[in-house]
Amino acid sequence: MMSEEKSLNFIEQIIEEDLKNGLPNDKLRFRFPPEPNGYLHIGHASAIALNFGLGESYGAPVNLRFDDTNPEKEEQEFVDAIKRDVEWLGYEWAEERFASDYFQQLYDWTVELIKKGKAYVDSQTSEEIAEQKGTPTQPGVDGPFRIRSVEENLDLFERMKNGEFADGTHIVRAKIDMASTNMLMRDPLMYRIMHKHHHRTGDDWCIYPMYDWAHGESDYLEQISHSLCTLEFLPHRELYDWFLDNIYDDKKVRPKQREFARRNLSHTVVSKRKLLKLVNENFVSGWDDPRMSTISGMRRRGFTPTSLRNFANTIGIAKRDNLIDVSLLEFCVREDLNKIAPRVMAVIDPVKLVITNYPEGKEEWLEAENNPEDDNAGFRKVPFSRELYIEREDFMEDAPPKFFRLSIDKEVRLKNAYIIKGEKVIKDSNGNITEIHATYDIDSLSGSGTEASQRKVSGTLHWVSAAHAVPAEVRLYDRLFTDEAPDAHKGKDFLEFVNPESLKVVQAFVEPSLKDAKIEDKFQFQRLGYFTVDKESTADNLVFNRTVGLKDAWEEKGKKEENAVNNSLKEINRFFKSGSDEERNVIEKAISENIKSLENFSLIQNAFRKNVTNNKSSLLFANWLFKYSDKISASDVEDDVLEKFYGMSLKSESPFVRFEVLENLKKNDNALSNFKNQIEELKSSEKSELVLQSLSKF
Repeated sequence: MMSEEKSLNFIEQIIEEDLKNGLPNDKLRFRFPPEPNGYLHIGHASAIALNFGLGESYGAPVNLRFDDTNPEKEEQEFVDAIKRDVEWLGYEWAEERFASDYFQQLYDWTVELIKKGKAYVDSQTSEEIAEQKGTPTQPGVDGPFRIRSVEENLDLFERMKNGEFADGTHIVRAKIDMASTNMLMRDPLMYRIMHKHHHRTGDDWCIYPMYDWAHGESDYLEQISHSLCTLEFLPHRELYDWFLDNIYDDKKVRPKQREFARRNLSHTVVSKRKLLKLVNENFVSGWDDPRMSTISGMRRRGFTPTSLRNFANTIGIAKRDNLIDVSLLEFCVREDLNKIAPRVMAVIDPVKLVITNYPEGKEEWLEAENNPEDDNAGFRKVPFSRELYIEREDFMEDAPPKFFRLSIDKEVRLKNAYIIKGEKVIKDSNGNITEIHATYDIDSLSGSGTEASQRKVSGTLHWVSAAHAVPAEVRLYDRLFTDEAPDAHKGKDFLEFVNPESLKVVQAFVEPSLKDAKIEDKFQFQRLGYFTVDKESTADNLVFNRTVGLKDAWEEKGKKEENAVNNSLKEINRFFKSGSDEERNVIEKAISENIKSLENFSLIQNAFRKNVTNNKSSLLFANWLFKYSDKISASDVEDDVLEKFYGMSLKSESPFVRFEVLENLKKNDNALSNFKNQIEELKSSEKSELVLQSLSKF
């Protein structure tokens, strides 16, 4: 039992109840059972943390078992990648197992089931089987081969095993109940013929067991006490138990399947099929692309094992599927990196700064703190000289009052160094600033204790000495998708939401202490974010990946878009109060710009739904969303909501709403046919010249 008092999740409550009811503690055993047909993703990380976390809590062994029953999609590459990921997360498995370890035993058990009349060979096509299986509301019917004799079934099954038949010629099915309310119990498949080379068994087998047959029996053979899987397997539990009923020896532990909800992550996809599509269609560079939701991709980006484990513990285990904002994961990453990442200086968009009153040829090595969060991190020396690089955005020639960085006649501090004052700029023939000239206060060295050093200035800038700067390639990674749920929208391909700015590559300069940085070393580039050394980095070409920024830029962007919606609705009220066409045109133009700036499809879709109300301001805004946004169209809205929208808009008291909905209906032939009568009635009753002008085109 749990050795310490704490709030238990529902899985732990199940285990505690089983222990109270007599299950010996030393019989507890868990497993993590991935299929080696792709790389593990963030969803798997949660499942790994659950199973191995239970093992740690209860002092119980946890097996790593590969569900390798489909040689068409499985490869040794994926086996190796999965093992690396689990080890990297910090977990150790008790035994490494494979479903293929049990192929002979599964075959032998199938023979026994056939002898008992509980399994048979079916020779129908997949289309015929699907037709006979019925629907959720209509029972299935027995197929013609369900009454085959035991002898014929045994003969066919052995010949299937011996490779005498082509793929798809026969299958083996459990004989259960074709009228069951659970369609999975309507004589489910147990074996199919596949003449494919297996990564472990080679060409020894040409029949392979189905997941439902192999999985529970593998659990039983390994004496797994609690078989934990995601919620979509809940309907499979009845079949899991049926198979166990037919092989179970009451002297052994009987596995118990229990389900937990997927914890989907916003702005990403976790379907292996979709991840593979991203790879195959070159939206990413591979399974370990730092934008991918794979564990290997997150590792390469710079996420830490601790941050992923903390994330899994934070979101916990639930009984209902839920969408977790990726900001929470990024928070966990920042929280860990803040403790462990040394602070260094790098400039990713450099412009030269010349300190004109600093002696030419002079250099100083100034002391800089490595990590204020770590008392043992110590200090390092950074070189300072007359010519430096600073961020281009840290200077503005004609700055507004609230610009707290460098400008002409304004003072700022250079981190760990001196206070400087902007004097003038040098520009090229195109007017671009190539150099900024400044002067420094010689008595203002940071930490020197002088009166000048304690003077307050408006900001602090990071910098790199030009003479000592080390060139580096910096890859600025961002979220791969612009929408929070890219694969959850009716009629939309998830690829439509790929973020075109998910990767920007820039040439930067970093301080010389980074020259010997090793792959996966992590740093905080001061004022910029957290970065890690990429696997493609070399001594001659340093490459850094941005892991996360110091702040959540997407939260700010989301608030900005929400404000754009709210401000538009306020402006629409002013639109209706306006007495002139000229003023209304100005207001509409401003609102149209707001709408065009919206990129979050989910936000736009929700804004549309919320404004399908019997209110003229709301309805006009909903119509303008269709008019001005290239992110949403009528096909993206549920039929009942769309019908309500058109109907309410046509009946609106406002001629502006009636005009806009007529213009929108012209673009939707399907909806137009449903509102012909209403439009005809409007023709006879309409008094607004604006609306009549639109009606004349119908």
